Amino acid sequence: MKKLFYFICLSLFLLSCKSEQKVKSSYIQLQGKTMGTTYNINYESNINYQKGIDSVLTVVNSEVNTYDPNSTISKFNQSETGIDLAVAVNDTKNDLYPTRKHFIENFITAKIIYEKTQGAFDPTVMPLVNYWGFGYTPKKPIDAVDTMKVDSLKAFIGMNKVSYEGTQLKKPMAGIQLDFSALAKGYGVDEVGRYLESKGINNYMVEIGGEARAKGKNDKGEYWNMGVSTPDELARLTALIAAVRLNNESIATSGNYRNFYEVNGVKYSHTINPKTGFPERNNLLSATIIAENCMLADALATSCMVLGLEGAKKLVADIKNVEAYFIFSNQEGKMEAYLTSGLKDRVKAF
Repeated sequence: MKKLFYFICLSLFLLSCKSEQKVKSSYIQLQGKTMGTTYNINYESNINYQKGIDSVLTVVNSEVNTYDPNSTISKFNQSETGIDLAVAVNDTKNDLYPTRKHFIENFITAKIIYEKTQGAFDPTVMPLVNYWGFGYTPKKPIDAVDTMKVDSLKAFIGMNKVSYEGTQLKKPMAGIQLDFSALAKGYGVDEVGRYLESKGINNYMVEIGGEARAKGKNDKGEYWNMGVSTPDELARLTALIAAVRLNNESIATSGNYRNFYEVNGVKYSHTINPKTGFPERNNLLSATIIAENCMLADALATSCMVLGLEGAKKLVADIKNVEAYFIFSNQEGKMEAYLTSGLKDRVKAF
């Protein structure tokens, strides 16, 4: 599973569309840092909204960033039995309301995807992610696999162990921890998109660490195109295998070809299978998901990497308004692509 705010080099790069006709308009390009990675934003306007965008992302981080010991998610992870997601209004105990909006939305969506994937997507995998060296603890490859330790950590795994009742987020064991890294970046993308729309902006592209959301058209009057990185550990960071045309959609890609380490000839990737407790190894090299919102695309892309090619096909076929572009290794060890029907005329392979 993708780990929170690591730069895992799965970036999708904005591609310029070729067009002979130029559209007279003013587009602003912004770059910055957030969630342990970078963002790139391009939108039609004469106003620079970077300060407001950074404020939005700061608030999101304060709730879902596991690297921030004072964030909402960190407080839950550090707690013995859970936390209260409500705060007092006007300093009166009788007037409470839930304010951790971003945390709650991530939690609810994570729970839905957990159930939809029958546990393949599971944010409580955090203890295992830390064990394998891909979490918020200092990154350190293991010297030797301790299967007994892995089995003991599996006792803390299971989204069904975390309950949300009223304003209380509860857990039966202190060792249970949450990690929203597989959907938080996508959520951040959506929040920035909603912020821009609140300013009356209808043409924009927002990208954070490779996950992106596009609306309207670019400065050439064409639909936005997003590049898909070549899933090869030896490829350049900027190497692209294809481009996908987006029509008011979001896109996210997950893969294991960058964020991994090797011990005694065995490769261990950041995608941890919650059921086995081990890094997942299958023939699916990368999973690109196109959906209405980026949080869903982000979560489903990770789910597909855990499920493998056949499981991923079944998952996306069962969800409405979702398209997929899978790169996998065939029996001859060569790269091959699988596209859902809705992408047949929207993917340009390089």
